[in-house]
Amino acid sequence: MSEIIFDNTEVRYDDTIVLEPLSLRLTEQRIGVIGANGGGKSTLIRMINGLGEPTTGRVLVDGLDVARSGRDVRKKVGFVFSDAENQIVMPTVREDIAFSLRRHKMPRAEKAHRVDEMMARFNLSDHADQSPHTLSGGQKQLLALAAVLILEPEVIIADEPTTLLDLRNRLVIKEVFSKLEQQLIVVSHDLDFLSDFERVICIDDHKIAADGLPQEVMDFYVSLMREPAK
Repeated sequence: MSEIIFDNTEVRYDDTIVLEPLSLRLTEQRIGVIGANGGGKSTLIRMINGLGEPTTGRVLVDGLDVARSGRDVRKKVGFVFSDAENQIVMPTVREDIAFSLRRHKMPRAEKAHRVDEMMARFNLSDHADQSPHTLSGGQKQLLALAAVLILEPEVIIADEPTTLLDLRNRLVIKEVFSKLEQQLIVVSHDLDFLSDFERVICIDDHKIAADGLPQEVMDFYVSLMREPAK
C-alpha cells in the first residue's frame, strides 16, 4: 500500500478556516471519510493528488511532496468525482476510456486491447459506441472508474461516488469497489458503503473528530449528528 502523510496540514481562504492543522498517516487499503457537509472532507482528499493545496504544511504520497511533484503523484493517484458527468469528455464510451491513455506512448493495438478489457470488466462492451450521456447513473460511474483504472494507479480516491445513484446502482458500485486491488479512499454519506472498510475518519467542524474502526467512528458520527446544531 502507498503511504499518504498529512504533515501539520492546514487550509485557509483568507481568514476562513477550511481545515485546521492536522497530521495523518494513511496506509490501510480501504479508508472511509465521513462528516457533515462543509466540514472539510472533500478539501482533505483533494489535496492528495493536487486538486487542492494546503496553506501550510505538506501532503506526501510515498515520500513525494504533492505540491512539488504533482505530475508524479497523479500517476499514482486516480480521482473519481461524485458526478460522473464531470469526467465525460468524449462522444463514445470507447473513446472516453481511451482518452485517458492519450499521453501514453504505446502501439494503437495495445491501447485498443486495454480499452476492450476495461469495458468488459465493467460490463460496458455493449455500449462501446454509445454516447456516455445515454448510460444509466451507475454505468456512468463505472465508466468514470474505468477511465481512471486504465491508467493503473496505486491509489483511487472517490468523492461521494454513490450520491446520485439509486439502491441497485449503489450496490453495484459497492461490489466493484470491494474487489479493487488498489488502495481506496472514499468520502461518503452512505455509511453502509463503508461498513467493511479497515478505517474510517470523521471530519467535523474543520478538524478530525474521530478516527478508527468503522463501527466505532460511525456510531460517534450518528450521535454527533443527533446533537442540536450550534
